[in-house]
Amino acid sequence: MVNFGRVLTAMITPFKEDGSVNYQVAEKLAAHLVEQGTDTVVVCGTTGESPTLTWDEESQLFQVVQKAVAGKAKVIAGTGSNSTQEAIAATQKVAKLGVDGSLQVVPYYNKPPQEGLYNHFQAIAKSSPDLPVMLYNVPTRTGQNLQPETVARLAEIPNIVAIKEASGSFEQGSQVRRLTPPDFAIYSGEDSFTLALLALGASGVVSVSSHLVGPELRQMIQAFQAGQSDLARDIHLKLFPLFKVLFCTTNPIPLKAALKLQGWDVGSPRPPLSDLPMELEQQVKTVLQDLSLL
Repeated sequence: MVNFGRVLTAMITPFKEDGSVNYQVAEKLAAHLVEQGTDTVVVCGTTGESPTLTWDEESQLFQVVQKAVAGKAKVIAGTGSNSTQEAIAATQKVAKLGVDGSLQVVPYYNKPPQEGLYNHFQAIAKSSPDLPVMLYNVPTRTGQNLQPETVARLAEIPNIVAIKEASGSFEQGSQVRRLTPPDFAIYSGEDSFTLALLALGASGVVSVSSHLVGPELRQMIQAFQAGQSDLARDIHLKLFPLFKVLFCTTNPIPLKAALKLQGWDVGSPRPPLSDLPMELEQQVKTVLQDLSLL
């Protein structure tokens, strides 16, 4: 059984003023995340602005983060695409780099039917049979929902071992858990849903807020697993304003603003994303101050 741990961080990609990738800051940030309780760093996912990165930039990022966390945490590489052949090629490349897993997002824009989704993920998994695969369901971004019945079929493929479930539906989370084997790992893809999905049998979270509150998230999950549900609830409610404000506009715009307020030189998002407007930045700042994060 593959164990990616409890707290997985969907890491941002830092940029320099000229818009190029800041690999030095990426290395420092990855090491910091692990010090703050991250078990697995997810590189080049949605939070990492993967749609605007070249394959060469992504490959270098994977290697930089691998080196930064070697022996301390695992690395999952985002190699999904809305082209099956492109996803296969990217996944085969990262398999040679020795990463610990690949994140495969539901193909976006072209809205494949469920059979097309099954064939897509099956082909990717079979192309790199020794590399664990985490499915990524985020219908608000992709325009298509990966149905629980399709997830159950995919869970029968030996190296498809987990799902990042970001449908925002408890019903869907319940069905996925009901239909998949106990060793198939479900991770919340939304910080505000983590506690609820833990109650449905999830393993943990692929988190945005763990850039800022990694130890608290770990404590919440550990408390729940230890039967201290009141403590877990209290931590969730304390962090809830942060979970919400980090999505006051498109992720990772608010998160990058929050990290800059903390002194991290992460740069601006790449176009077509833009910087956080001043009034929203004030909202982020207020929440960070309330949680003593500044």
